[in-house]
Amino acid sequence: MKTKAIIFLADGMADEALPELNGKTPLEAANTPAMDAIARQGKNGTFLTLPAGLPTSSDVANMSVLGFYPEKNYPGRGPIEAVSQGVPLKSDDVAWRCNLVYVSDDDVLRDYSAGHIDNETSTALMNALEEEFGNEDVTFYPGVSYRNLLVLHGKKFSKNIDYFKPDSSQDEPIAQLQPSPLDNSPEAKFTVEFLQDLDRRTAEFLKKHPLNQGKAAPGNRIWPWSPGYAPALTPFEQAYGGKGAVISAVDVIKGIGKASGMTVYEVPGATGFLDTNYQGKVDAALEAIKTHDLVYVHVEAIDECSHLGDLKLKLQAIEDFDAKIVAPIRKALEGQNVNFAVLPDHPVPIKLRKHTTTPVPLAVCGPEITADAVDTFSENKAPTGELGFLKGNELVRYLLGL
Repeated sequence: MKTKAIIFLADGMADEALPELNGKTPLEAANTPAMDAIARQGKNGTFLTLPAGLPTSSDVANMSVLGFYPEKNYPGRGPIEAVSQGVPLKSDDVAWRCNLVYVSDDDVLRDYSAGHIDNETSTALMNALEEEFGNEDVTFYPGVSYRNLLVLHGKKFSKNIDYFKPDSSQDEPIAQLQPSPLDNSPEAKFTVEFLQDLDRRTAEFLKKHPLNQGKAAPGNRIWPWSPGYAPALTPFEQAYGGKGAVISAVDVIKGIGKASGMTVYEVPGATGFLDTNYQGKVDAALEAIKTHDLVYVHVEAIDECSHLGDLKLKLQAIEDFDAKIVAPIRKALEGQNVNFAVLPDHPVPIKLRKHTTTPVPLAVCGPEITADAVDTFSENKAPTGELGFLKGNELVRYLLGL
């Protein structure tokens, strides 16, 4: 390795100009001296994280940033998170990400996260579902908050099912959000019918569950999506000739790391929201860079605030990321032979509350990276920098000097 590198990944940070911010984006309006310093001291550009024809989801985007080519290797969100949780998958098991969501009495999907349900409640509900409905065909697994798993077992099930991503479908009638077969196989037809029947039965059960009573956004429905078989990613060390590490609160990022042989650091108190253990992530990153060539520091909170449509919280999450992650890590490694990059994985415009496919801003700096003319990190200035438009494995190779 010519040099080591740290990637600061701010999930969902990119946005669009807002009238209430005088035509600025949240990133431009927020106080971000640490990210601005990376932009000012190095080069800027854009990165294609969501290739055409794939889901506009964080698993695709983060696979892209790490150079794992989801165009060829995307297994589905469910299998990636199953790897993270240590859920064993047989060759014919179909793993699904399974949100606990809130559906209102008029059958409208109101909240993809059931009010950001707490871990204790979500675990209890998923365990209750497993006890009531688990059998040789289906297993329920609790994850983190609303982010859980459902696995269908056997050759009679298919992964070729079209689905609606819950955080992109809020405030829509669930009658318009039903799964459908992607082919004419009897397995795909059976899988859709099985899921619809399971949805009906589990909805009745969850509606009556004591933990869902008296809540504004109860976890009263399951939402299976993004199915697939066990992933087979090229190991990071084989792809780049060095060791990689991942630091994240959420299973989708940890799953990508584990599936590619990267070291995954578990940070106590990392929640994926504003109350996450920022200092724990800093400590883990500084420990990881001692023995690894690339450290991937992922923060989820900005994405969650964007899906909530809460501008005040998004601004806070961006500033927390800058002050509590980027700034202390850079300060601790000042003068060392480490390159830094900062970027979102995808945009989540606050007004849309869902992902878009616009290439994201990117800034890199390091001991041997000369500065261009960009002085702040933003969606509008990054494309004017000298780094240009990157995709595939170009970012990681650039950072590692390959």
